[in-house]
Amino acid sequence: MSIRFDGQVAIVTGAGNGLGRSHALELARRGAKVVVNDLGSAVDGNGASTAAASAVVEEIESFGGEALANGANVTDYAQVEAMVDAAMARWGRVDILINNAGILRDKSFSKVTLDEFKLIIDVHLMGSVNCCKAVWEIMKAQNYGRIVMTTSSSGLYGNFGQTNYGAGKMAVLGLMNTLVLEGEKFNIHTNALAPAAGTRMLEGLVASEVLELLTPSSVTAGAMVLCHSEAPNRTILCAGAGGYAASRIVESEGIYLPEEQQTPEQVAAHWAEITDPAEQQELFGGFKQTEKFISKAMAYLHSQSGVQE
Repeated sequence: MSIRFDGQVAIVTGAGNGLGRSHALELARRGAKVVVNDLGSAVDGNGASTAAASAVVEEIESFGGEALANGANVTDYAQVEAMVDAAMARWGRVDILINNAGILRDKSFSKVTLDEFKLIIDVHLMGSVNCCKAVWEIMKAQNYGRIVMTTSSSGLYGNFGQTNYGAGKMAVLGLMNTLVLEGEKFNIHTNALAPAAGTRMLEGLVASEVLELLTPSSVTAGAMVLCHSEAPNRTILCAGAGGYAASRIVESEGIYLPEEQQTPEQVAAHWAEITDPAEQQELFGGFKQTEKFISKAMAYLHSQSGVQE
């Protein structure tokens, strides 16, 4: 299968450097017209410049691609709307959105200020919300859309000094899960990428020889699969250094306790059964958990009714 994006329009946020740049270039090489969005800030979010985005556009145009530089701050919905309007004015559609923009303010929870915490949430979560909101009705009207969230192992599993970053990166998975349900009938697929790449965010944190293995292009290979016409839906793809894996949020089968046993002591006594992973599964939609628990309760009540009869 050849993965192409001919005739499609993509928006990639944070595309002036690192992973975003890699995504934008590969989309363009494979036929997409690309909005290269980048505020041009430092890793911590300070400063602004369109120079990086413009350089990527020039690179795309040098091999015959079409691209548009944009300096919108993803935390400002008016700016995001204007970015999407510019894409529509030039190309008439938006098929792909890769929410890649991000910053770091790493500190232990004891030391991080609430302003630093909120800033990270604003960029990673609300930046993704703003961009999704700005393209959502367009994608619905087209009956086609592919959205990629950028999550992180820090959100999935935790990382010292990144309570703010981890919270934001886990939050976009909650956003993804419901967009999947609401977008399914409009052929809008939403997935998430958990990357490990040698970008500005890792400079000074890992050895240079390790950085050489963590190429952005290896992650971009996975990103392209998440945003093409045959993309999956509701997948968390982990990618880095040539390694690829899927992460899933699963729930154990659990147990039912009759009303007289619904006490803390009985929950503790049955802990091994409650946490037994043998029959764990993914639940597609929050109500599926409720259905499972109700079915267990009803089965118990029916069994008791039969005994009484």
